[in-house]
Amino acid sequence: MQLKEIFEKLDLEVKAGQDGLDHFVTGGYVSDLLSDVIANSRKCDLWITLQIHQNIVAVATLKELAGIILINGKEPADATISKAEAEGVPILVSPLTAYEIVSQLHDLGISGKR
Repeated sequence: MQLKEIFEKLDLEVKAGQDGLDHFVTGGYVSDLLSDVIANSRKCDLWITLQIHQNIVAVATLKELAGIILINGKEPADATISKAEAEGVPILVSPLTAYEIVSQLHDLGISGKR
């Protein structure tokens, strides 16, 4: 499924990387520990986190993630937005909790480790 479809169906707000909404999402990963995401996420995963600093963009780029969803209405730092735009990493924001977002993603057919 394309990230654009998820963006539309879950009523997310795009904060950066609008051009990357055509990325394909093949799974999801939830964690707030960067080292955990590096160790366990997979290429084309959609990362759900509450971290807002620019290092999330570096991790998403390193792991070739489809994008990042920030939960609980968290707003990315200005430096994070700039870096995401430069790297082409979509950052989306939701007012929902991680549990609520994961539940909705699961209903769309997006699952965790495969």
